[in-house]
Amino acid sequence: MFQKTNIQCKLQRTKENQHREAKILSEVREILKQHNLNDARIQQQLGSQNNSNHNHFDFDLLETDRIFHIDQIKEICIDYRLRFLNSAYFKGKIPQEAISKIKHLEQIHNTEIKGFKIMAPSKLFKLEDKDDPLLFAPIGNEYFYLVHKWGNDLHPLRKLLVWPFKNIGNLVVLVLIISYLATLMVPEGLFSKKSTTAEFWIIYFFMFKCIASVVIFYGFALGKNFNPAIWNSKYFNA
Repeated sequence: MFQKTNIQCKLQRTKENQHREAKILSEVREILKQHNLNDARIQQQLGSQNNSNHNHFDFDLLETDRIFHIDQIKEICIDYRLRFLNSAYFKGKIPQEAISKIKHLEQIHNTEIKGFKIMAPSKLFKLEDKDDPLLFAPIGNEYFYLVHKWGNDLHPLRKLLVWPFKNIGNLVVLVLIISYLATLMVPEGLFSKKSTTAEFWIIYFFMFKCIASVVIFYGFALGKNFNPAIWNSKYFNA
């Protein structure tokens, strides 16, 4: 009724099971090792000043709504006072999700991606903050592929707040408006018993000179410049 136990077969089966488990563990270790090596390579690439402007992407696998020309990127940078620089200058922390997306892209396109660039506010290239950086990889012919976006969205009024820094004309208009409002706040009869139009414009001119002087001093003292001059500059006082 019962078959006899063959100890040799039992030993052989145990040996095979142990070898199978060891092989599985070895494969898992190799996968994890390769995973860590890929992470380290990508981190190194993100921190390098590689200025490669081309990657071997399979165009059929790219999402067209993530492809942007340099002129489109420049326009947004100027409108919102952002910078578009090599990822090596970025001082914030690039999230693991972005690394995972890079590895996924490299896997499906069978290539190693280089020349990463980041679009973000100027301060993010100097210290950590919580605005919204965008990570790009060059495709070629001045086109870039949006790899990942993280952080919070920009303030809804940011475009309006940085409008004066778009060009010198906008800044002059702002100074004129502020000067006019400041002149309206001057009490009537402060300098004479009867207010006149000539007196109003004299005060207005005085206000304009004062405010313009403060703006010019602030600009030169802090090394500020207009948006078109800084959008792709790596220098703090560009």
